[in-house]
Amino acid sequence: MFDRLDDILIRFEELLHELGDPVLTSDPEKFRRLMKEQAELAPLVETYTQYKKTKKSIEENLELLEQERDEEMRELLKEDLAEAKKQMPELEKELKLLLLPKDPNDEKNVFVEIRAGAGGDEAALFAADLFRMYSRFAERNRWKSELISVNESGIGGMKEVVFMISGQGAYSRLKYESGVHRVQRVPETESGGRIHTSTATVAIMPEAEEIDFHLDMNVVIDMNDCKFDVFRASGNGGQCVNTTDSAVRLTHIPTGIVISCQDEKSQLKNKDKALKVLRAKLFELETAKKQDEQAKYRRSQIGTGDRSEKIRTYNFPQSRVTDHRIKLTLYKLDAIMDGDLFELIDSLTAADQAEKLSNMENQTM
Repeated sequence: MFDRLDDILIRFEELLHELGDPVLTSDPEKFRRLMKEQAELAPLVETYTQYKKTKKSIEENLELLEQERDEEMRELLKEDLAEAKKQMPELEKELKLLLLPKDPNDEKNVFVEIRAGAGGDEAALFAADLFRMYSRFAERNRWKSELISVNESGIGGMKEVVFMISGQGAYSRLKYESGVHRVQRVPETESGGRIHTSTATVAIMPEAEEIDFHLDMNVVIDMNDCKFDVFRASGNGGQCVNTTDSAVRLTHIPTGIVISCQDEKSQLKNKDKALKVLRAKLFELETAKKQDEQAKYRRSQIGTGDRSEKIRTYNFPQSRVTDHRIKLTLYKLDAIMDGDLFELIDSLTAADQAEKLSNMENQTM
């Protein structure tokens, strides 16, 4: 581990030297790439520098303790030594976490697809609640939300909704949300006051750029495989949205994937959005295929892609939210439904990191 860290320190110094070269200003693409690499290495370099400084402090204090005879000075040295020794395991753990392989999708924008599951109208209402929850979470992170398509039910619910969340680290924060979300509450349509259980599925898909398909994915979008139909948008819309054939339905013939987009007034813009969603779905399919080929890496405690996995229960009578993967229960349902997902997501991230760290340590034993 420390040989690798020393190599990273050397590379960081090389980056600083390259970035200081005035000639680099004539190559903005290379400058951007080097700046990105430097930003990625900076937290690791900072932590390793602190680790080396703390280790040196321990060695110096031990040496001084052997020479010092004044009891008051010895006590001060012992306090400094104890504090430094306390920091060492924390710094070592942080270094190991920083050395864990990064998910290449972590910094990407995401497409969120929410579908009503079992429960009829109540499931559609719950899907709408989840849409609002993630929209509010995006607002709290100062990310941008953009509606792609929605299929509304007659009582204010959503049978299906697809929207995009754009912002730094969006996928890294939302990737654990894929799966089946279950709600337990008295529906608005229930006159007898009985608690019903309904479900909705959530899929989190990283935005796929064209480059993703050429680097490591065997996916190419052939426009001859795409069938486009246009129709008049329905539901809520501004001027012209409901009065022209601007909505687009894209069918990908090889996979049977169908995407409808009607949010924009422009047919061309709706077509472009539909292609972006298709690209993300094909990227997700290819990623799942690769994970199936490497099943031992897929079967983690947390998981980031299985739509059939029941991951969380929202119990309204008890104001309780339980994430079943990490056995975490929080009694703050109102805050969570209003987008305060930070404690949940932080706990999921920590559990995933701990598991990966454990696997890494087992492999080196």
